[in-house]
Amino acid sequence: MKKKVLLLGLVALVAAGIFGYRYWQQQRSVNGGDVLTLYGNVDIRKVDLGFRVGGRIAQVAFEEGDAVRRGEQVAALDRVPYENEVTLAAAARDKAAAELTRLENGTRPQEIRQARAQVTETEASLLALEQDYRRSSVLVKENAISKQAFDDILARRDAARARLTSARETLALAREGFREEDIAAGRSQLAEAEARLEQARIRLSDTLVHAPADGVLLTRVSEPGAIVAAGQTVATLSLNDPVWVRAYVPEPDLGKIWPGMPADILTDSRPDRPYQGQVGFISPEAEFTPKNVETPRLRTDLVFRLRVIAANPDEGLRQGMPVTVKLDTSKPPPKRGEGSGS
Repeated sequence: MKKKVLLLGLVALVAAGIFGYRYWQQQRSVNGGDVLTLYGNVDIRKVDLGFRVGGRIAQVAFEEGDAVRRGEQVAALDRVPYENEVTLAAAARDKAAAELTRLENGTRPQEIRQARAQVTETEASLLALEQDYRRSSVLVKENAISKQAFDDILARRDAARARLTSARETLALAREGFREEDIAAGRSQLAEAEARLEQARIRLSDTLVHAPADGVLLTRVSEPGAIVAAGQTVATLSLNDPVWVRAYVPEPDLGKIWPGMPADILTDSRPDRPYQGQVGFISPEAEFTPKNVETPRLRTDLVFRLRVIAANPDEGLRQGMPVTVKLDTSKPPPKRGEGSGS
């Protein structure tokens, strides 16, 4: 009985050794030879599209899943309020421009002639009042007129002198034109009005959202008629390019790879037709293997995240799908100064 137990234990030990040796050979042929096999997931860049201004959505031009070309209009707000802002700002700009022109041109010749005529009229009136005053000064001494009448004539004469002084000052200002300070203020007001007009035009243009690159409309977050705030997501666009694979390399194999290294990307649906790519980024920080990465190594092993950029992506590479990356480690890395991936 003891011999049977001993024999069974020996057989089990030999079988375990053979299995372990074969597994080690298999792992060595996969990752210890010329080809390094990694596992990861496709990562596609997405853009949340929204307006820089708020308002009511008037149109969403695409349905979910539609292909969108760079520059195509994806959504639009009701533009009427912003068109009115542009109209008001343009009117204010025109008013400021007209005021500056008036200041720069100075007083019109007609206004100068009018000011000169006012001076002449005031001088004639003063001359008559001066004559009345001289006659009255004689009469008041002879008691031919009352003191009150004489004081009234004197007051009218002094008032005429003041009006003449004012009329002459008005004529001088009309001839001189406007001060440089007034003209500078007019220029500043025009510049402010032009800036407000440009701001209104930008706000009007912000009522349209265009695709920043080629892609596929992933989600329509808001529909026509909805009121959205500035910056609120209206639609999400999945970009066609760039497409990369987020993979992880074990620490012992880190020295076998380098940025710009060619790579084959294989999917379960087309394992015989790999996508071409290259290593674009290797993380400087170690981490534990993520749970969503299928790898034959233990999940507690330390790994380094890397990015493999697909050179010829198509619809066969979808966001989040698992892929296999194969790297030919027989080729040496380029020397310092030679080109490498980004």
